[in-house]
Amino acid sequence: MKGPTRSFASDNNSGVHPRVMRALEDANRDHVLAYGDDPYTEAARRRFKQVLGEHAEAFFVFNGTAANVLGLASLVKPYHAVITSEWAHVAQDECGAPEKHLGTKLLLVAAPDGKLTPERVAPHVKGLGDQHHVQPRVVSITQSTELGTVYTPAEVRALADYCHARGMFLHVDGARIANAAAALGVELRAITTDAGVDVLSFGGTKNGLMFGEAVVLLRAGLADDFRFLRKQGMQLASKMRFVAAQFDALLQDDLWRKSAEHANRMAKLLAAETTKVPGVKLARPVEANAAFPLLPARVAEALQKDWLFYPWDPARGEYRWVCSFDTTEADVKAFVAALRDAMAKHG
Repeated sequence: MKGPTRSFASDNNSGVHPRVMRALEDANRDHVLAYGDDPYTEAARRRFKQVLGEHAEAFFVFNGTAANVLGLASLVKPYHAVITSEWAHVAQDECGAPEKHLGTKLLLVAAPDGKLTPERVAPHVKGLGDQHHVQPRVVSITQSTELGTVYTPAEVRALADYCHARGMFLHVDGARIANAAAALGVELRAITTDAGVDVLSFGGTKNGLMFGEAVVLLRAGLADDFRFLRKQGMQLASKMRFVAAQFDALLQDDLWRKSAEHANRMAKLLAAETTKVPGVKLARPVEANAAFPLLPARVAEALQKDWLFYPWDPARGEYRWVCSFDTTEADVKAFVAALRDAMAKHG
């Protein structure tokens, strides 16, 4: 690709935040015990307790697929079902990993805005106690959602209360949990621990880490056997200090918030400036760090020669732009100029 070094395809494409890189360098000293029995991992686990509450037990894994699958594994047996949005990453982008490794059934809920509600979930909660039916056990939501929308604390609490009243659990795929909290102007625990979430897959890679995610078990007792699930799931890092040190840095001095706020701000700027271009519209308002424009196919194709971004719903001409902690105003300005030119030529 000949164009700019930064683009709008995914926050996975960004580099490592300088403070996170320094934390990795600082951890790269001497010998320490392997498999998490080191001071860096202990410090990061304490940091999660400070941020999410005393019952929060964090376990570090390599990637988001593992975080989601193992987080759900702590809650389900093969005869259980996981209720989730039709857009959910666990349903669309995990290559069947939840079904393969958990043996559970995924029950997909129509969610035009990407969000579940008790009313949308209710028709799928049936057959409880009937040995002929798969047993609904977990509701899994994504925060922020795959459509860039954000659950408020009250919306999360409503789902948690609905689940708990029926002996079920609430899992959050928090690949962009920092962007959601930043968008709402709340602490991380306000949309997790305090809202009744049981298990959280806490994303780091999309918010400036080199690699690594965390499974955070928020209810007392859920963490008792998780170390065995992680090992059996091939996610026990021998040199765990290098995953843990990154999270310790991310959670210090609100780095998670500063990075997420910047990404969100750039997404809103991108939306505001691109929609000034005649003929460009958004499919929905920007709530976090993603925008979903509606573009003529020829315009998108012309832009993609120099700028990387992905189609979302080609049939309706919908695409996705994502901003990162290192997206700059200059990036936005250059992209808007390219878009204006492409619309003039191909719109």
